[in-house]
Amino acid sequence: MKSRRIALAILTAFCSAGAIAQTASSASDAMPGMNMERHAPKPTDVSSTAAYQAADQKMMSGMSGIEYTGDADRDFVAHMIPHHQGAVEMAKVELKYGKDAKLRKLAKDIVAAQDKEIAFMKQWLEQHPRKQ
Repeated sequence: MKSRRIALAILTAFCSAGAIAQTASSASDAMPGMNMERHAPKPTDVSSTAAYQAADQKMMSGMSGIEYTGDADRDFVAHMIPHHQGAVEMAKVELKYGKDAKLRKLAKDIVAAQDKEIAFMKQWLEQHPRKQ
């Protein structure tokens, strides 16, 4: 039964990886230098790999769904929010699956710092409405 669940998890991860790789290839075309190629996960890291891939996909779709306004400050903040949220999501994956104490502390620090920066950027956007 356990081997059956592992096989199902691996199959699910492979299917998800293919869909994410397809999406990521179009994202990497739009963002030169970003290597979004996905590799099949090893059976021992299926859960963490799937979680990282989901965080990557969420971040990339969040960034690509934002229109540029021509206002450098507003565009910077609007695109950095999902980027920072992606960092928080990845840090949470490390906290859930990671074993290294120093990396877990780094992940905790990232969550705290990025949450604070996200709050600042959201407040900035509210205080600086888009000019028509």
